Amino acid sequence: MSQSQQQQPQLNLSQTPDYRESYANSVQVRVSVWDFLLVFGLASSEGPDQVTIRNHQAIFLSPQQAKALWNVLGQNIAQYEQAFGPLNLEPKSPAFPSGPVN
Repeated sequence: MSQSQQQQPQLNLSQTPDYRESYANSVQVRVSVWDFLLVFGLASSEGPDQVTIRNHQAIFLSPQQAKALWNVLGQNIAQYEQAFGPLNLEPKSPAFPSGPVN
């Protein structure tokens, strides 16, 4: 029997008591031989020459999980762009714009 014909296990998803959702507009990636570290935070600007990043969560991934995440994100971004149009990354500027972002 080939792997494609093998029955997939039932997947049960649940949240732990400390599960939380939050927003991040800053992600720092750190890499070592053993793992990838994604540090999520919230970036804000109090002025044109100062950016503050408040990190609130760090997630360690194995290299295999990091590559799987890269594949899943790539597939989902392609679907998003097909449905809503291309995503353009803004040119890098020395500071974030001030004021609220909606």
